[in-house]
Amino acid sequence: MDTTLFLALGLLAQNLGLSLGVPGLKRPSTLFPWRRAPALGRVRRAWVIPPISVSENHKRLPYPLVQIKSDKQQLGGVIYSIQGPGVDEEPRGVFSIDKFTGKVFLNATLDREKTDRFRLRAFALDLGGSTLEEPTDLEIVVVDQNDNRPVFRQEVFTGQVVEGAAPGTFVTKAEATDADDPETDNAALRYSILEQSSPQLFSIDEHTGEIRTVQVGLDREVVAVYNLTLQVADMSGDGLTATASAIITLKDVNDNAPGFSRDEFFVEAPEAMSDIDVGRLEVEDKDLPGSPNWAARFTILEGDPDGQFAIRTDPKTNEGVLSVVKPLDYESCEQYDLTVLVQNEAPLLAAAPRAQRDQARVSIQVQDVNEAPVFQENPLRTSLAEGAAPDEDLPPHGAPFHFLLSPRFPELAWNWSLSQINMSHARLRLRHQVQEGLHRLSLLLRDSGQPPQQHEQPLNVTVCHCGQDGTCLQGAAALRARSTGISLGALAIVLASVILLLLLTLPAALLTRFRQPSWDKGLLQGLQDDLRDNILNYDEQGGGEEDQDAYDISQLRHPSRLAALSTPLERPPLRRDTPFSQMCPPPPRVLPSSPTDMADFINDGLEAADGDLSVPPYDTALIYDYEGDGSMAGTLSSILSSLGDEDQDYSCLQDWGPRFARLADLYGPL
Repeated sequence: MDTTLFLALGLLAQNLGLSLGVPGLKRPSTLFPWRRAPALGRVRRAWVIPPISVSENHKRLPYPLVQIKSDKQQLGGVIYSIQGPGVDEEPRGVFSIDKFTGKVFLNATLDREKTDRFRLRAFALDLGGSTLEEPTDLEIVVVDQNDNRPVFRQEVFTGQVVEGAAPGTFVTKAEATDADDPETDNAALRYSILEQSSPQLFSIDEHTGEIRTVQVGLDREVVAVYNLTLQVADMSGDGLTATASAIITLKDVNDNAPGFSRDEFFVEAPEAMSDIDVGRLEVEDKDLPGSPNWAARFTILEGDPDGQFAIRTDPKTNEGVLSVVKPLDYESCEQYDLTVLVQNEAPLLAAAPRAQRDQARVSIQVQDVNEAPVFQENPLRTSLAEGAAPDEDLPPHGAPFHFLLSPRFPELAWNWSLSQINMSHARLRLRHQVQEGLHRLSLLLRDSGQPPQQHEQPLNVTVCHCGQDGTCLQGAAALRARSTGISLGALAIVLASVILLLLLTLPAALLTRFRQPSWDKGLLQGLQDDLRDNILNYDEQGGGEEDQDAYDISQLRHPSRLAALSTPLERPPLRRDTPFSQMCPPPPRVLPSSPTDMADFINDGLEAADGDLSVPPYDTALIYDYEGDGSMAGTLSSILSSLGDEDQDYSCLQDWGPRFARLADLYGPL
């Protein structure tokens, strides 16, 4: 049965073109006509030496590695030799061969990290030096040993991660190398964390060395920097080890709002000064100093409507520096109460808690300083002859105040005077009549402080004729500061006297029409010296001709004019009976040439008298300094004794007889 099975298998193999080496079976020369194999020939054998492995760091030297032999070896007839690195090339002397036996020896310690394999060439020669065999390659492989520790690429690894990061956030990566054969476990590295702060907040991938966060709770304000101790080991964690450090810094986020150190601040600021620092506002913020999350920004919410204060941030201390940008006035406001808000430059996280003291009250007390008094209204315009310059300084820096005309303008004292009314008021008076219009006076105001402060203040005074309502009447002549009224009866007498005087001077005008008038001798000098006999009406009743002492008209000339005639020509004396004026006198008028021009002459004279500012107006009482000798009448200056009709006593008219009855009825009591 076995023979039958064997024959069947042989037939099958023959059909398939296989030869099982069964005796008696012949393989056909051509199984497939299209595939003919070449004729097989005899091949000469050559040396085939497999690689030789030797461990590095071998201590027993010399150490036999291998022995080579030739098929044509004859006793004592073959000489063996090797060539290549480690023999006749660097590093020399590592390998050697016994030329008679063919044994190859290791003569030095190998280091796989320097040379992991050696390729040598072996020769077999006869005694004559002829080649017995073809040269063959001899490969020596150095087997690795775990003789190198793993090494981290750097001693300290650094990484950053934001505080409050979610678990699994990448931080940094640790890397290490091993000089051993990477194809063996000698270089199979594993990473681990030996030490870190508790609790366990970070982890490391043992294969890649990536460090990540493990859980929540990273708070820079609690721990800003974490120090980790890392370890790497070869042999998959069971071999040689090395350590390194990892420093992980938490990046700050604005999760803490700034707040004031207290609810209220008190500072003092001097008045009348600007661009000065008056106080500091302390602020607390737990975020990273110097970052936008820490830098404070201040806003004044209330108490400064005029923008007199400003708050800037000190970049070193993060304090708010309060400064005055506009001058303060103690007299206007003694204290300011500001409401200040503090915030960060960077926006606050939505989940961050709010500060309890993000607002504070700042009380600013204004300090009073001694200031020169000034007019609140400049220029001062008033219809009264007085003005007040307030100085709100506290004693002793305030009243009493002193009012002076500026010494820089001495001419002001000719027409104006200042008199003290009380400690804070003065009255301005007009000494003489001045030209109508605007006059600019310079006043010197001085307080009683130590040292006293003074201020020169201009004062504009408008001189005009005032109406009943106190307003200026345009075109009217200027009056003295204090004028005297005249009654209606006195005015009628004056007008009658003027008309009588004009009638008396009419003959004189006719006589002198062809002569040049001499104005220096007065209005009546051109007539006869005894003209008084023509204008005096003597009543024969009573004393008759007993009154023989007539008035010397030449004595009615003003004494100052008489003095001027006897003194050398100097500066014209100042008239005391009329207001002071610097206007030039009007030119002399030409008398009419015929009686028909008398009306024009009178009108021209009246117009010139009304427009002449150097003489008192028509309604101003005349003061006679000298009235002559022997006059039985009283002085005409009694007109000044009253200011109105109500002040006159006309009861004496009833005693003057029937000739004055009509006058007594007009001025008698109603």
